[in-house]
Amino acid sequence: MEDIKEPKTLLEAIEFFKSPENCRAYLVPRRWNKGIVKCPTCGTEKVKFQPQHNRWQCSSHHPRRQFTLKTGTIFEDSPIGLDKWLPAMWLICSNRNGISSWELHRAMGITQKSAWFMLQRIRLAMQDDLAGGMLGGEVEVDETWIGGKARNMHKARKIEVQKQGRNTGGKTAVIGVLQRGGKIRATVAPDRTKRVMQEAVRGNVEKGTQVHSDEAAHYWRMDDEYTHNIVNHLEAYVDGNVHVNGVENFWALLKRTIGGTYVSVEPFHLFRYVDEQAFRFNNRLPMRDSDRFSCLVRKAVGKRLTYKQLTGKESERPEPSATEDEEALPF
Repeated sequence: MEDIKEPKTLLEAIEFFKSPENCRAYLVPRRWNKGIVKCPTCGTEKVKFQPQHNRWQCSSHHPRRQFTLKTGTIFEDSPIGLDKWLPAMWLICSNRNGISSWELHRAMGITQKSAWFMLQRIRLAMQDDLAGGMLGGEVEVDETWIGGKARNMHKARKIEVQKQGRNTGGKTAVIGVLQRGGKIRATVAPDRTKRVMQEAVRGNVEKGTQVHSDEAAHYWRMDDEYTHNIVNHLEAYVDGNVHVNGVENFWALLKRTIGGTYVSVEPFHLFRYVDEQAFRFNNRLPMRDSDRFSCLVRKAVGKRLTYKQLTGKESERPEPSATEDEEALPF
């Protein structure tokens, strides 16, 4: 396959991916090792390309002998072409505050419902596969609450949520674990009880690691497993080397994305938006947009999200709550 000049900017990407040949030249080496096309069903290399149909056919006799670049990826069974899928992926991974389904619908000339479905599938590709192992060194652990502000609620709703706790009524908990100088892992949690917090730390942090937290960590600290350092925010935000400013930075980015770009997100879908922001945070500068996009394309393989799963009709993974659709409650 001839060497191609890969796109470095959004404008170049839009022009480049207009061509099916360019899409194929870009995706094949990122999907298959060394650019050797293999059947996604049986794994054999004995496949023949059919240029008139832009697909391959496996030499073995089995169901689904014919396959395309979309087969076995987040693009599978989508009537939308790669000339729109790939620029959409470039947009969501390069914009620090994300891109809404309405903005994508206007930019790509597709329906808002299709744009929303596309973005949710792309967020599936952004999920961290935890292949990097446990976090170590110096780790910051913190939690936050995502939800509507009481001052924006109807009086009856405001009274109801205020009974549930201090500034947490009707909100969803998100736990973040950040390795300084490294990556963050953030997950939606049913609550922030001692058991939930300890499981989140044990599942992501090596034993013996220095763990930095704020004063709320007193009730779940594990001094027998970790070196625990706590900064009291009532007194100071930084005490020498002890602070959680790194994970607080991530919370600021996440809340600005949800409140500014998406406006509102149902708790049922919140984990997808957390995964999206974590992907951009973990692949931030000095990584270029083109390299971040290339990383995302590689992660699109082997993942599938149907509309039934997306709308809660089929369970995809455990959630803290089960309501439908994005953009319903003001956050």
